Amino acid sequence: MEPKLVAKPPEGEHWMHEIKLDGYRAQIVINSPDDIRVFTKSGADWTSKFTGLVEAAREIDVKNAIFEGEAVVTNEAGLPDFDALQKAVHSDPYAMILGAFDIMHLDGHDLRDIGCKARRELLFGIIKPNSRIQFSEAIPGDPKAIFYLADQAGLEGMVSKRADSPYRSGPTSNWLKTKSWTVDEFELLGVKREAGKAAFAYLAEPGTGQYRGSAFITLGRDMKERLWKRVQEHAGPPPEAMKKRPATQWVGPGVKLRVKHLRGDHSHIRHASLLGFSDEE
Repeated sequence: MEPKLVAKPPEGEHWMHEIKLDGYRAQIVINSPDDIRVFTKSGADWTSKFTGLVEAAREIDVKNAIFEGEAVVTNEAGLPDFDALQKAVHSDPYAMILGAFDIMHLDGHDLRDIGCKARRELLFGIIKPNSRIQFSEAIPGDPKAIFYLADQAGLEGMVSKRADSPYRSGPTSNWLKTKSWTVDEFELLGVKREAGKAAFAYLAEPGTGQYRGSAFITLGRDMKERLWKRVQEHAGPPPEAMKKRPATQWVGPGVKLRVKHLRGDHSHIRHASLLGFSDEE
Protein backbone atom coordinates (compact mmCIF):
# COMPACT_ATOMS: atom_id res chain seq x y z
CA MET A 1 0.00 0.00 0.00
CA GLU A 2 1.26 3.47 -0.86
CA PRO A 3 0.04 6.25 1.44
CA LYS A 4 -1.29 9.48 -0.02
CA LEU A 5 0.65 12.63 0.85
CA VAL A 6 -1.44 15.17 2.78
CA ALA A 7 -0.72 18.55 4.33
CA LYS A 8 -1.89 17.62 7.84
CA PRO A 9 -2.71 14.36 9.64
CA PRO A 10 -6.33 13.16 9.80
CA GLU A 11 -8.32 13.23 13.01
CA GLY A 12 -10.79 10.73 14.41
CA GLU A 13 -10.81 7.54 16.45
CA HIS A 14 -10.67 5.27 13.40
CA TRP A 15 -7.12 6.39 12.53
CA MET A 16 -3.85 4.95 13.89
CA HIS A 17 -0.63 6.97 13.72
CA GLU A 18 3.00 5.85 13.40
CA ILE A 19 6.30 7.66 12.97
CA LYS A 20 7.36 7.74 9.32
CA LEU A 21 10.79 6.13 9.25
CA ASP A 22 13.30 7.54 6.78
CA GLY A 23 14.58 4.44 5.00
CA TYR A 24 13.82 1.84 2.34
CA ARG A 25 10.47 0.06 2.20
CA ALA A 26 11.15 -3.68 2.46
CA GLN A 27 9.00 -6.79 2.26
CA ILE A 28 10.21 -10.02 3.85
CA VAL A 29 8.94 -13.30 2.41
CA ILE A 30 9.46 -16.38 4.60
CA ASN A 31 8.78 -19.52 2.57
CA SER A 32 10.66 -21.64 5.12
CA PRO A 33 13.55 -21.05 7.55
CA ASP A 34 15.93 -21.87 4.69
CA ASP A 35 14.11 -19.81 2.06
CA ILE A 36 13.78 -16.16 3.09
CA ARG A 37 13.82 -13.31 0.59
CA VAL A 38 13.78 -9.53 0.99
CA PHE A 39 12.27 -7.33 -1.70
CA THR A 40 12.23 -3.57 -2.20
CA LYS A 41 9.16 -1.49 -3.05
CA SER A 42 10.03 -1.79 -6.75
CA GLY A 43 10.29 -5.59 -6.50
CA ALA A 44 14.09 -5.83 -6.56
CA ASP A 45 15.55 -8.79 -4.66
CA TRP A 46 17.88 -7.30 -2.03
CA THR A 47 18.24 -10.44 0.08
CA SER A 48 22.04 -10.29 -0.11
CA LYS A 49 22.05 -6.63 0.98
CA PHE A 50 19.92 -7.35 4.08
CA THR A 51 21.67 -10.38 5.54
CA GLY A 52 21.06 -9.21 9.10
CA LEU A 53 17.31 -8.94 8.52
CA VAL A 54 17.24 -12.39 6.90
CA GLU A 55 18.91 -13.91 9.96
CA ALA A 56 16.48 -12.08 12.26
CA ALA A 57 13.52 -13.34 10.21
CA ARG A 58 14.83 -16.89 10.54
CA GLU A 59 14.33 -16.62 14.33
CA ILE A 60 10.60 -15.84 13.95
CA ASP A 61 8.50 -18.87 14.90
CA VAL A 62 6.35 -19.24 11.78
CA LYS A 63 6.02 -21.76 8.99
CA ASN A 64 5.70 -19.05 6.37
CA ALA A 65 4.81 -15.37 6.27
CA ILE A 66 4.95 -12.16 4.26
CA PHE A 67 5.33 -8.93 6.18
CA GLU A 68 6.80 -5.52 5.51
CA GLY A 69 8.30 -2.46 7.10
CA GLU A 70 10.92 0.24 6.69
CA ALA A 71 14.61 -0.68 6.74
CA VAL A 72 16.70 2.00 8.45
CA VAL A 73 20.15 2.70 9.84
CA THR A 74 20.21 4.87 12.95
CA ASN A 75 22.71 7.52 14.03
CA GLU A 76 24.18 8.16 17.47
CA ALA A 77 20.96 9.86 18.58
CA GLY A 78 18.94 6.80 17.57
CA LEU A 79 17.28 8.58 14.65
CA PRO A 80 17.09 7.17 11.11
CA ASP A 81 20.07 8.27 9.00
CA PHE A 82 19.26 7.96 5.30
CA ASP A 83 22.80 8.75 4.13
CA ALA A 84 24.21 6.02 6.39
CA LEU A 85 21.59 3.61 5.02
CA GLN A 86 22.61 4.31 1.43
CA LYS A 87 26.23 3.55 2.30
CA ALA A 88 25.36 0.43 4.32
CA VAL A 89 23.38 -1.06 1.43
CA HIS A 90 26.68 -1.36 -0.46
CA SER A 91 29.03 -2.12 2.44
CA ASP A 92 27.36 -3.53 5.58
CA PRO A 93 24.43 -6.00 5.26
CA TYR A 94 24.20 -6.17 9.07
CA ALA A 95 23.66 -2.45 9.69
CA MET A 96 19.92 -2.33 9.02
CA ILE A 97 16.99 -2.47 11.42
CA LEU A 98 13.46 -3.12 10.15
CA GLY A 99 10.53 -1.23 11.60
CA ALA A 100 7.85 -3.84 10.78
CA PHE A 101 4.36 -2.37 10.39
CA ASP A 102 2.11 -4.80 8.47
CA ILE A 103 1.67 -8.47 7.63
CA MET A 104 -0.19 -9.89 4.63
CA HIS A 105 0.25 -13.67 4.96
CA LEU A 106 0.86 -15.93 7.96
CA ASP A 107 1.15 -19.73 8.09
CA GLY A 108 -0.80 -20.25 4.89
CA HIS A 109 -3.51 -17.69 5.68
CA ASP A 110 -4.16 -14.64 3.50
CA LEU A 111 -4.64 -11.71 5.90
CA ARG A 112 -5.21 -8.94 3.38
CA ASP A 113 -8.98 -8.72 3.94
CA ILE A 114 -8.54 -8.36 7.71
CA GLY A 115 -8.48 -4.80 9.08
CA CYS A 116 -5.14 -3.07 9.56
CA LYS A 117 -5.36 -2.99 13.37
CA ALA A 118 -6.06 -6.73 13.56
CA ARG A 119 -3.23 -7.50 11.12
CA ARG A 120 -0.83 -5.46 13.20
CA GLU A 121 -1.85 -7.35 16.35
CA LEU A 122 -0.94 -10.61 14.60
CA LEU A 123 2.37 -9.10 13.50
CA PHE A 124 3.15 -7.90 17.02
CA GLY A 125 2.57 -11.43 18.29
CA ILE A 126 5.35 -12.95 16.16
CA ILE A 127 8.06 -10.28 16.56
CA LYS A 128 10.93 -11.34 18.82
CA PRO A 129 12.38 -8.93 21.43
CA ASN A 130 15.93 -7.59 21.00
CA SER A 131 15.88 -8.35 17.29
CA ARG A 132 16.91 -6.41 14.19
CA ILE A 133 13.23 -6.67 13.28
CA GLN A 134 11.21 -4.44 15.59
CA PHE A 135 7.51 -3.61 15.70
CA SER A 136 6.55 -0.09 14.60
CA GLU A 137 4.34 1.01 17.47
CA ALA A 138 1.26 3.17 16.99
CA ILE A 139 1.46 6.41 18.95
CA PRO A 140 -1.63 7.37 20.98
CA GLY A 141 -2.76 10.95 21.35
CA ASP A 142 -3.78 13.96 19.32
CA PRO A 143 -2.49 13.64 15.70
CA LYS A 144 -1.48 17.31 15.54
CA ALA A 145 0.59 16.90 18.70
CA ILE A 146 2.19 13.70 17.35
CA PHE A 147 3.16 15.45 14.12
CA TYR A 148 4.51 18.47 16.02
CA LEU A 149 6.75 16.26 18.16
CA ALA A 150 7.96 14.30 15.12
CA ASP A 151 8.76 17.54 13.33
CA GLN A 152 10.61 18.99 16.33
CA ALA A 153 12.62 15.78 16.70
CA GLY A 154 13.84 16.07 13.11
CA LEU A 155 11.93 13.02 11.93
CA GLU A 156 10.54 12.67 8.40
CA GLY A 157 6.92 12.84 9.52
CA MET A 158 4.12 10.41 10.31
CA VAL A 159 1.85 7.86 8.64
CA SER A 160 -1.82 7.54 9.52
CA LYS A 161 -3.81 4.39 8.76
CA ARG A 162 -7.49 3.56 8.99
CA ALA A 163 -7.83 0.84 11.63
CA ASP A 164 -10.34 -1.16 9.57
CA SER A 165 -8.62 -0.88 6.18
CA PRO A 166 -7.84 -4.08 4.24
CA TYR A 167 -4.45 -4.43 2.55
CA ARG A 168 -4.61 -3.39 -1.11
CA SER A 169 -1.43 -2.85 -3.11
CA GLY A 170 -0.95 0.50 -4.80
CA PRO A 171 -1.90 4.10 -3.97
CA THR A 172 -4.58 4.48 -1.31
CA SER A 173 -6.28 7.14 0.80
CA ASN A 174 -6.76 4.61 3.64
CA TRP A 175 -3.12 5.32 4.49
CA LEU A 176 -1.97 8.96 4.65
CA LYS A 177 1.52 10.41 5.12
CA THR A 178 2.30 13.82 6.54
CA LYS A 179 5.87 14.93 5.92
CA SER A 180 8.09 17.42 7.72
CA TRP A 181 9.60 20.11 5.49
CA THR A 182 12.19 22.81 5.98
CA VAL A 183 13.44 25.81 3.99
CA ASP A 184 17.15 26.52 3.45
CA GLU A 185 19.30 28.75 1.32
CA PHE A 186 21.39 27.25 -1.49
CA GLU A 187 23.56 28.64 -4.25
CA LEU A 188 22.58 28.02 -7.85
CA LEU A 189 25.03 26.00 -9.95
CA GLY A 190 22.94 25.74 -13.10
CA VAL A 191 19.53 25.17 -14.64
CA LYS A 192 18.60 22.23 -16.86
CA ARG A 193 15.83 22.80 -19.37
CA GLU A 194 14.66 20.26 -21.94
CA ALA A 195 11.62 20.54 -24.20
CA GLY A 196 8.64 18.67 -22.79
CA LYS A 197 10.25 18.11 -19.41
CA ALA A 198 10.13 19.93 -16.07
CA ALA A 199 13.06 22.29 -15.52
CA PHE A 200 15.19 21.89 -12.44
CA ALA A 201 18.07 23.61 -10.73
CA TYR A 202 21.39 22.18 -9.56
CA LEU A 203 22.20 23.51 -6.10
CA ALA A 204 25.29 23.88 -3.91
CA GLU A 205 26.07 24.67 -0.28
CA PRO A 206 26.57 28.45 -0.03
CA GLY A 207 30.20 29.43 0.33
CA THR A 208 31.62 25.99 -0.39
CA GLY A 209 30.28 25.15 -3.83
CA GLN A 210 29.63 21.59 -2.65
CA TYR A 211 26.85 19.97 -4.68
CA ARG A 212 23.75 19.29 -2.55
CA GLY A 213 21.20 18.10 -5.09
CA SER A 214 18.55 19.46 -7.43
CA ALA A 215 15.16 21.12 -7.10
CA PHE A 216 12.22 21.31 -9.47
CA ILE A 217 11.41 24.78 -10.73
CA THR A 218 7.70 25.19 -10.02
CA LEU A 219 7.70 28.99 -9.90
CA GLY A 220 5.17 31.25 -11.58
CA ARG A 221 5.88 32.69 -15.03
CA ASP A 222 7.19 36.03 -13.72
CA MET A 223 9.56 34.38 -11.26
CA LYS A 224 10.79 31.93 -13.91
CA GLU A 225 11.58 34.81 -16.26
CA ARG A 226 13.52 36.65 -13.54
CA LEU A 227 15.37 33.46 -12.64
CA TRP A 228 16.37 32.86 -16.26
CA LYS A 229 17.53 36.50 -16.52
CA ARG A 230 19.82 36.01 -13.53
CA VAL A 231 21.10 32.75 -14.98
CA GLN A 232 22.09 34.57 -18.18
CA GLU A 233 23.65 37.47 -16.26
CA HIS A 234 25.76 35.11 -14.14
CA ALA A 235 26.66 32.61 -16.86
CA GLY A 236 29.82 30.68 -16.09
CA PRO A 237 31.68 27.44 -16.67
CA PRO A 238 30.37 24.14 -15.24
CA PRO A 239 31.92 22.77 -12.05
CA GLU A 240 34.68 20.25 -12.80
CA ALA A 241 32.68 17.31 -11.40
CA MET A 242 29.51 18.18 -13.31
CA LYS A 243 30.65 18.86 -16.88
CA LYS A 244 28.74 16.01 -18.52
CA ARG A 245 25.26 17.47 -18.05
CA PRO A 246 23.58 18.27 -21.38
CA ALA A 247 20.91 20.95 -21.80
CA THR A 248 22.25 22.83 -18.77
CA GLN A 249 23.04 26.53 -18.45
CA TRP A 250 25.74 26.92 -15.81
CA VAL A 251 26.16 29.99 -13.61
CA GLY A 252 28.95 31.47 -11.55
CA PRO A 253 28.70 32.29 -7.83
CA GLY A 254 26.19 34.83 -6.63
CA VAL A 255 22.67 33.51 -7.25
CA LYS A 256 21.18 32.34 -3.96
CA LEU A 257 17.77 30.71 -3.66
CA ARG A 258 15.33 29.64 -0.99
CA VAL A 259 14.53 25.95 -1.33
CA LYS A 260 11.86 23.84 0.36
CA HIS A 261 12.93 20.25 0.93
CA LEU A 262 12.29 17.20 3.05
CA ARG A 263 13.62 17.55 6.57
CA GLY A 264 16.50 15.32 7.57
CA ASP A 265 20.27 15.24 7.81
CA HIS A 266 21.04 14.31 4.20
CA SER A 267 24.14 14.97 2.15
CA HIS A 268 21.76 15.53 -0.79
CA ILE A 269 18.42 17.29 -0.38
CA ARG A 270 15.30 15.37 -1.41
CA HIS A 271 11.87 16.28 -2.80
CA ALA A 272 13.04 19.86 -3.24
CA SER A 273 11.36 22.82 -4.96
CA LEU A 274 12.40 26.45 -5.44
CA LEU A 275 10.52 29.14 -3.54
CA GLY A 276 12.35 32.23 -4.77
CA PHE A 277 15.46 34.37 -4.38
CA SER A 278 17.09 34.75 -0.98
CA ASP A 279 17.41 38.53 -1.40
CA GLU A 280 13.65 38.86 -1.96
CA GLU A 281 12.36 37.28 1.30
